[in-house]
Amino acid sequence: MVDENEFFRRATLRISSSLKSETALQRAMTYLQQHMPVSGIFFALYDPNLNIGRLLAFIWPPGIDRPKRTFVFPKEYWGWMKNWWDNQERIRIINDISKEEKPLQQAFAAMWPNDTSHITMGLRLEEMQLGILAIFAEGKNRYNESHAHLISLLHEPFAIAISNILQHQEILRLKDILADDNSYLRQELMEITGKTIIGANFGMRGVMEMVSQVAPLNSPVLLLGEAGVGKEIIANAIHYSSKRKNDPYIRVNCGAIPENLIDSELFGHEKGAFTGAISSKRGRFERANHGTIFLDEIGELPPAAQVRLLRVLQQHEIERVGGSEVIPVDVRVISATHQNLELMTQSRKFREDLLYRLNVFPIMIPPLRHRTDDIPALVSHFLEHKSRELGIEQMPSITREAIEQLQAYHWPGNVRELENFVERALIQTKTGKPVEAISFSRLASTSVDHTITPSDQTDESILPMNDVIAMHIKKALAQTRGKVEGIDGAANLLKIHPSTLRGRMRKLGIPYGRHR
Repeated sequence: MVDENEFFRRATLRISSSLKSETALQRAMTYLQQHMPVSGIFFALYDPNLNIGRLLAFIWPPGIDRPKRTFVFPKEYWGWMKNWWDNQERIRIINDISKEEKPLQQAFAAMWPNDTSHITMGLRLEEMQLGILAIFAEGKNRYNESHAHLISLLHEPFAIAISNILQHQEILRLKDILADDNSYLRQELMEITGKTIIGANFGMRGVMEMVSQVAPLNSPVLLLGEAGVGKEIIANAIHYSSKRKNDPYIRVNCGAIPENLIDSELFGHEKGAFTGAISSKRGRFERANHGTIFLDEIGELPPAAQVRLLRVLQQHEIERVGGSEVIPVDVRVISATHQNLELMTQSRKFREDLLYRLNVFPIMIPPLRHRTDDIPALVSHFLEHKSRELGIEQMPSITREAIEQLQAYHWPGNVRELENFVERALIQTKTGKPVEAISFSRLASTSVDHTITPSDQTDESILPMNDVIAMHIKKALAQTRGKVEGIDGAANLLKIHPSTLRGRMRKLGIPYGRHR
């Protein structure tokens, strides 16, 4: 005789004793063995649309081969299996498989020897069919109605257990989808912000060497350089070359956030912290936990936010606006600015102690005028990229003369200005007919020349581009007394490679060397 209340209580405690389904089944089976023969136990599902059975969790005896988690039923039994599943009685005893219907024999033969006994119980929760619970024992005629009755007492606990398993699997599936979506969005964001570093082996070689040195570390990095030199692309390279590359990467433009919202955006806020704070909100630092945060235009950060940022760098913790709880954060900080922070500290616009914390590893990114050898590769990259964006099927080529015209310009807007310049040229040459070569000669007047003075603007004479370049080169040669190469040569004065200068002089008919 079994005390059914005690049996139910003890079995239920074991069924719900662990979040790991196999562990809970093992404990439940160990208890059931005190009241009936049990060699194995499992939860199973059947998908009538795909005619596939699936084991969610199981405990298998060592003497019987472990089955695959998914198995396909023979096609001739599809209709029978669906009918059996839809009309499955609450509990069923199978003491001799050979005496059952042929489709059931076929299904059982895939996993068990013929000399096994089984009890199967359909599990329903709120009128929804969840799956089945089955126990089995080696040998025929091992089960009777009293065993089936005891198992039937545990219908609700087992139904809740299988429901939890299904919900847990759904959460894991959604988590994988979310991780995949995040990975895809990160790749898309890299495509938008740019991931190709043109000139990594030439004008940007020194910068990339510093990136490779600091990327594996957790040290703060300060990126310095004029607007448009590609500081964000270098920040991307540091993050995606670090150990944190699979963790969050949060970008913040400090100059684009209103001063009254900067604290809330960076550090979050609690519900009711200010008018409009209808719920709690995580800030950018919390979202970047275990990853990297890129603070662009750090010089625009208000004084109050500078104090809170200093605390993050010193103590690795934050407090939300309106909150009192200290929240630890593990974030690597990469900052960038085109301003002179040292001058800003002298005028008290930027905290000196914060500068010391940010300026652990400064990287100066050279302007485009100091790496004109990279212009051909940059133009080629932008031509390909912008032609694809504008729907130009046949990408136009570019002449050597056009490249020399671009290299002669000083590019105050740096790489960003060059990118816009190439796009403008493609737009103006897009006529619907293939363009063999693109020219920048007619676009010279659209570039802003910052050297023009008011008196120059009234001059009616406009010289051809080649004449202006020739006059500029001759002026440089005059200052260097005809010397082309070397520290005191014209090439260094004009910030171009000596070979490039000689080629341009030959094209323009300017003698040099012995010819001069």
